Amino acid sequence: MRSRALTALAVTFILAAGATPAVADPDWSIVPEGGPTKAPAVPENSRRSAPWQKALPGSARVVRERWLGPRTLDILISSPSIGRMMPVRLLLPKGWSKSAKRTWPVLYLLHGGADDYTSWTRMTDVAAFTENVDAIVVMPEAGRAGNYSDWYNGGRGGTPKWATFHTYEVRRLVEIGYRGGTRRAIAGLSMGAYGAMKYAARYPGMFRFAGSYSGIVATGLPGIPEVIMNAQASEKQNPKALWGDPVKDKKVWAMNDPMALAPGLKGTSLYISSGTTSFLGPLDPPGSPWHPAHLGEPISAYTAKALSRRLNGLGIRHTLNLYANGTHTWPYWTREFKASFPMIQAALGIGRGGAKDGWQLSSGR
Repeated sequence: MRSRALTALAVTFILAAGATPAVADPDWSIVPEGGPTKAPAVPENSRRSAPWQKALPGSARVVRERWLGPRTLDILISSPSIGRMMPVRLLLPKGWSKSAKRTWPVLYLLHGGADDYTSWTRMTDVAAFTENVDAIVVMPEAGRAGNYSDWYNGGRGGTPKWATFHTYEVRRLVEIGYRGGTRRAIAGLSMGAYGAMKYAARYPGMFRFAGSYSGIVATGLPGIPEVIMNAQASEKQNPKALWGDPVKDKKVWAMNDPMALAPGLKGTSLYISSGTTSFLGPLDPPGSPWHPAHLGEPISAYTAKALSRRLNGLGIRHTLNLYANGTHTWPYWTREFKASFPMIQAALGIGRGGAKDGWQLSSGR
């Protein structure tokens, strides 16, 4: 089973890639000086084909804005941490304006491997779901397999620094220029689930809630380093570029392991979920073909159980929802996001009635 899982995950679950995202948007035109400019609204499902342009000299800053609708705003950030122009999608609450005297709580939603910053709005109803939620939703680009980390690169460091981009550059720009407040929550699926739990653990107090939906949340367990290293090699990358050698550079791996960092999760509201079998479940259409990617579920469950035991040993309360049958697909991640949403609302202090009527689901706790 392990060899099959390694093969499947190397292609679809963590999917290691280089620092440059595989998509870019020809509608973005770069404005080097004078601050961001506003482009005409464009269809949300517009796709991209060319590499992202190189970053401008100097510090991180927003160089372009693009409205896709009344609430949906894409911003383009010149990021020295990535060395590229990186997009971030915002869903803005009713009454929002840059000149408002108040700030809004912020929910960060992280995408999975082999995808991009458009995935949450492209694959779910998150825009409708949060229509009446009094918070800003931030969906940053993370590379097809940036793995939400500042890459080790043999000890040299340098780009890409995805963790720095997300937790410093994006966060500060949202808070300085877009009225984001200091009440923050973070959640993600698959690769993004790892990122959400790692960021919350590594930066204690930054996030009041962390949600992991089908993610690897313990990277040092037997077999998991092999998953990650094989994924790197499958993409023709140096397998040690991300965190170095798992034995020689054990400290670097530990610095990126949510289970090793688990004490930092104290005081954070936590929701961790995964399927356990890889078999088709209640949200899969009858007759759906089985795919090796679904082996991501028992692998993520394996790590979720280990992290849960660690949290219990530390006396850290958390919700663990292992739901047996169910595939490594969006219907289950969407369900789990909505199941955890009351916890998100409580953490952000936005009450229990913010989500659109009829969409909140039981967490199954």
